Amino acid sequence: MKIVVAGAGYAGTTAANRLARKIDEAQITVVNPSPDFVERVRLHEMIAGSGSATRPLREMLHERIDLVVASIEEIGDGVVTLSTGQDLAFDRLVYAVGSSNEAPQGTYALGGADQAARAHEKLTELGAGATVTVVGGGLTGLEAVSEVATVRPDLSVCIVSEEFGASLSDGARGRVLDVLRSLGVEIVTGRWTPDDDADLVLWAIAGGVHELTATSPLAVDAAGRVAVDEFLRSTSHPNVYAVGDGAAVPGARLSCQAAIPQAAAAADNLVREAKGEAGKPFSMSFVGQNVSLGRANGVIQASHRNDEPTRFWFGGRPAALFKEQVCRATVRWARSGTAVALPGPR
Repeated sequence: MKIVVAGAGYAGTTAANRLARKIDEAQITVVNPSPDFVERVRLHEMIAGSGSATRPLREMLHERIDLVVASIEEIGDGVVTLSTGQDLAFDRLVYAVGSSNEAPQGTYALGGADQAARAHEKLTELGAGATVTVVGGGLTGLEAVSEVATVRPDLSVCIVSEEFGASLSDGARGRVLDVLRSLGVEIVTGRWTPDDDADLVLWAIAGGVHELTATSPLAVDAAGRVAVDEFLRSTSHPNVYAVGDGAAVPGARLSCQAAIPQAAAAADNLVREAKGEAGKPFSMSFVGQNVSLGRANGVIQASHRNDEPTRFWFGGRPAALFKEQVCRATVRWARSGTAVALPGPR
């Protein structure tokens, strides 16, 4: 069986490694535009210069997996065409290309390593008193603004959004905002406009649909993500499994917390299919959210199984240490193809 895995983020890497360990006779090829594995949960560290977010992708993949560094230009009937002009035939395709990293002109998106590297270069060029604006009050924006403010206290840093930490409980949200104020961050409630004359603008708004998804023959939902059935197969192309940010999985938040279990479940269903067995419907529960607020501070928010926040949370250095362990675990899970998830809410 020839299996092509499109994309090597958390989802694609997890799926490929799990398949390599479960189907000895399969020929598995991972296609990714970069030779690096990107820890998206660490991109704010990369921008601020407090840590790295990339590692060689080859080191993340099982030795049996072939790696092709290229972009997929077209998905055909049992074949993908690459940016190199090469055609790769497949019996099954695992579609894990993620989301786009688009941002308005003059800003830097917090979704990919290339833009994060350029943002870091720009940040290092800024002198004392320069201004930095982070657009977006979700967890990505909160982590970015706190990291920059911690590393560069000589800068004037602000965050702009209509709401902040909307996915957190009132107590956890209040703690996050208190930490930002203690770091000297200006909190601006409202919409960002291109009139902002900040020296550096970081775009922390959730990514849109990947360009390949928009042009592929795969059926999509109203948001433009690949429509899947309960087994994570494309509703229009049953020889394609779709996982991660590019898949329209009901109840799933765009996150590695969702992507890794999806990838493992899709891989297991592909294995069952190869054995002539029935697939198993995908189901998972969320357990919480982790927000780093610099290297020595953070907030951990527990959640109900449907991802709604509970009243339990904790912060400070223990939260920062907890978040660090979670980040390390995501790499271990992706490399080993391991994922443990509780069944979803009924």
